Amino acid sequence: MSEPSRAAASSARERHPLWLTAAPGLFLLLWSLGFPIAKIGTQHVDSLLFLGLRFVLVLLIMLPIWLWLRPPMPARWRDWGHQAVVGFLIQTVYFGCCYSSFALGSSAGVVALVVSLQPVLVALAAPAMVGETIGTRRWIGFALGLVGAVVVILGRSTVEGITTGGLLLTVAALLGMSSATLYEKRYGRPLHPVSANLIQYATGLITTLPLIMLFGHFTLDWNGALIGSLAYLVIGNSLIAISLLLAMIRRGEASRVSALFYLVPPCAALFSWWLIDEPMPPIAWLGMAIAAAGVAMVSRKPKPS
Repeated sequence: MSEPSRAAASSARERHPLWLTAAPGLFLLLWSLGFPIAKIGTQHVDSLLFLGLRFVLVLLIMLPIWLWLRPPMPARWRDWGHQAVVGFLIQTVYFGCCYSSFALGSSAGVVALVVSLQPVLVALAAPAMVGETIGTRRWIGFALGLVGAVVVILGRSTVEGITTGGLLLTVAALLGMSSATLYEKRYGRPLHPVSANLIQYATGLITTLPLIMLFGHFTLDWNGALIGSLAYLVIGNSLIAISLLLAMIRRGEASRVSALFYLVPPCAALFSWWLIDEPMPPIAWLGMAIAAAGVAMVSRKPKPS
């Protein structure tokens, strides 16, 4: 290989490192598995208290790591504020509203269906907020992804009644994650993941504490299921998955990253069938295939002209 060719290949690897290639699949696995794991855990503790315990454990892990590595913190107060906003939108608004909606009796199917609309909101807002262009092929991909997610959820017969309060909280969760995606893409600055996680989870804990004090119940049943659920949600969801999500948003287009969330309902259904014996009828498998095709259309980069 000639010297210019080697230099070009090296430059391409730097622009698109190997970990970034594997990141979407790993994120989807970790994030989707969190749904049945969280369902197992919330059977043994109040949902808001469960959320607060997760934040505390994440911070207990992150603080020693930060003290050991000493990664840089944001240099400007504005950048501190940006990290706090993302932390509030993802940790407090998204997770807090989802958990509270469950507490009001909303079914997992309804919540998953509403939250899966996130890519559509991001696609609608992305041209104005972050300057992305959404072509016809990608709009078709969004439509296929949504249809596939609906087929999976309806096929599992889990779309049940939902209270007005539960629906409003679920919509608020949808807006929280969509806003976090667009905000991070527009205002986010490169920051060491340990520093970013420390700020964001501290923000989540501080802003969730009032909700725990007002609406939480301080009763919990310490057993292997609860401990295992907390361990997974702290390490798999809170540390690894969120770091991958933010890294992908910074390195790629916001609407393509958000399209991964179309695969969360079918993948969560698959893991729920495996872990907690929730049914997966044949039509749900068809929905998974449709959703996967939609995500593939959205995620494929256009050929250079």
